[in-house]
Amino acid sequence: MTKLALHWQIAIGMAIGASLGISLNIFGGTRTTVVQAEQLPSTLTALTIQDSPNHITIDWTTVSGEERSAVVDGTRKTPGAAATVDELQHTQPDAASWFHRFGRSTSRTVGEAAQHVGNLFLRLLQMVAVPLIITSLICGITGLGDAASLGGMFLRTILYYVCTSAAAITIGLVAVNIFQPGITDNAASPVGGPEPGGQSLGTLLFEQVERMIPTNPVAAIADSHFLSIISFTLAFSIFAVIVGGKTLSAVRAAAEAGFEVMMAMTMAIIALAPLGVLCLMLFVTATQGPAVFASLFWYLLTVIAALMTHALIVLPLILKFVARRDPIAYAKALSPALLTAFSSASSNGTLPLTMACVENRAGVDNRVSSFVLPLGATINMDGTALYEAVAVLFIGQLYHGAVLPLEQQLIVAITALLASIGAAGIPHAGLVMMIVILQAVGLPIEMQGIILAVDRVLDMFRTSVNVWSDSCGCAVVEALEQRSKAMKPATTT
Repeated sequence: MTKLALHWQIAIGMAIGASLGISLNIFGGTRTTVVQAEQLPSTLTALTIQDSPNHITIDWTTVSGEERSAVVDGTRKTPGAAATVDELQHTQPDAASWFHRFGRSTSRTVGEAAQHVGNLFLRLLQMVAVPLIITSLICGITGLGDAASLGGMFLRTILYYVCTSAAAITIGLVAVNIFQPGITDNAASPVGGPEPGGQSLGTLLFEQVERMIPTNPVAAIADSHFLSIISFTLAFSIFAVIVGGKTLSAVRAAAEAGFEVMMAMTMAIIALAPLGVLCLMLFVTATQGPAVFASLFWYLLTVIAALMTHALIVLPLILKFVARRDPIAYAKALSPALLTAFSSASSNGTLPLTMACVENRAGVDNRVSSFVLPLGATINMDGTALYEAVAVLFIGQLYHGAVLPLEQQLIVAITALLASIGAAGIPHAGLVMMIVILQAVGLPIEMQGIILAVDRVLDMFRTSVNVWSDSCGCAVVEALEQRSKAMKPATTT
């Protein structure tokens, strides 16, 4: 397997995990346990546990003769039932303890063991998230050169990046709310969906702004407060460019060395993705059965439809009316870079070819392309931002059985925009950055494992959109620069 390309390794791991999990779910997913008298806790006279996919019933009789029960209903159709065993652990810890001790089916036992191994892979991703964000951002910003570069071109480039990323996220939010890929027929009548909370939207958004300004940057890094880390690193990098000289060179050299190490470490962790996917898919299918693929199918279609809308409608319109370029001709000029980005799923790896295509085939000035593309490969991630917004809302729909409220969707949008700035241009970097958004809206990061099965396919699509957006940005910034220069003589006379 090691000689195969990574995406084939992940596909094989996914297939093996899904096949084992479904087989376990079919042949070992149901168990009824009547606990014998000698094993009963001292407070009980009877205990019966029925475990089946998406439904657990625990009935017991106390020594006083009181009959009680607890239900875990993954379909959310039983009023008052817990949605997961973890939720039951909080509401009725004794019942959850009895279930883990006596009543788990074979598929659930094996699946939860596989989950523990898969979670190690997710912890490795968490481990590299903070240093990867910091070194990636510093390299991108300090690569601008001296302070003179922080002028009109920088502002226009950043404005383009923010506007297109915001447009991409908006498209993603609209798509996931229209198609609702995480709301299946089984979850049509949700119980205990997300609570909007008592705070106003303005208060929630202001709290996000507050989190962007750390009172102690070192503490923010230690505690993995990602929004604080991103905002402080951006400010630090910009002021390093303003200071310039030996200071800038030292900061840039240290960041480049750190980023090179972090990229190597991240790629080594990503090499474990086949095993992580196998274990996580085994857990999902062993405990939930084949029905989980219905949601993944609609999730896959939702992401691709949203990405194509942004790439084939929004960006070409910007090219046509802002850069005044023929979108079809421009796409043909960039086709080698776009195909390479699709096959490699790495915008950083495609960067040399992208620069060659933009300059030699599309005729963009080298001064513009050498400034816009390296910065864009680091902080302009339209496809990644869109994908992460859709993925988190999909996970939220699966977890809560309902659409997240508006204020949480806006938090997802803002956090996705900021997190995409810190996403490194390497395969599967979006998996690392998604942790930021899941934490921002209080969703369990282990649910990220649900979408790993189709991540490689979506990674290829979103990377192509990232490179396409960067390339369109070159044409837009060049056009705006030319118009700015054309207006200067008129304003000075």
